[in-house]
Amino acid sequence: MKLIVGLGNPGQKYERNRHNVGFMAVDRIADRLEFGPYRRRFQGLIAEGRIGEQRAVILKPQTYMNEAGQSVGEAARFLKIDEEDVIVLYDEIDLFPGKLKAKLGGGNAGHNGLKSISAHLGNDYTRIRIGVGHPGRKELVAGYVLHDFSRSDQDWLEPLLEAIAKSAVPLAEGDLARFTAAVARELGGVDEPERKKPARPADRESSADNAPPVKPQRGRPRGGHPAGDQIAKRQNAIAENLRKWMASREAKRTKGNDDG
Repeated sequence: MKLIVGLGNPGQKYERNRHNVGFMAVDRIADRLEFGPYRRRFQGLIAEGRIGEQRAVILKPQTYMNEAGQSVGEAARFLKIDEEDVIVLYDEIDLFPGKLKAKLGGGNAGHNGLKSISAHLGNDYTRIRIGVGHPGRKELVAGYVLHDFSRSDQDWLEPLLEAIAKSAVPLAEGDLARFTAAVARELGGVDEPERKKPARPADRESSADNAPPVKPQRGRPRGGHPAGDQIAKRQNAIAENLRKWMASREAKRTKGNDDG
């Protein structure tokens, strides 16, 4: 069984806040996969259902963000769910809006919800980081995340939430690379305009904007590809012109010898 946790704050006034994107993501999963109705339990709201072959419980802690670990720890202990079978979806200010990354374990990067979960559960759970962007200055962060998404944010937010829900099967199976690839595919494989850092071999993080590297071709282009065919035609034309020029030059030289 998987415990899929969305982080946010309870109450209507927080409903559309950037800090509540974790709630939004698990709600979309529950709706798309037709989970049962939410009911109150474990200091939160839970809904039960299946994701592919996996039984799953979705949890939205109602303790407020800073105490989310109380709800998550209680649910995991009662349901006998191992730490590595807990998946937490939450907002990440250090990612460009609409960018998504997934990793198993790692640090909390100052996120109070993660700090609380780690204190009550441990640190080896799966983190799904949903980028909401940074306001630019540290002192603006609290107001920024506790503010509603803007109208322009809907252009990336709605497609991303839908892509997460459609890609829930590999997420529940623990295949983070396939999950992020599926999200990227649902989004059309378009990278956001952000300068990327080179990947490190030991990095355990998967990203929805990752793509396999394109290997450079060596030698002459193969036929059957438009670009290769055009290059081959130009090469043939150059060779033919050179052959004609050499033949013409040889003919003139021969004629000169005959005239002498």
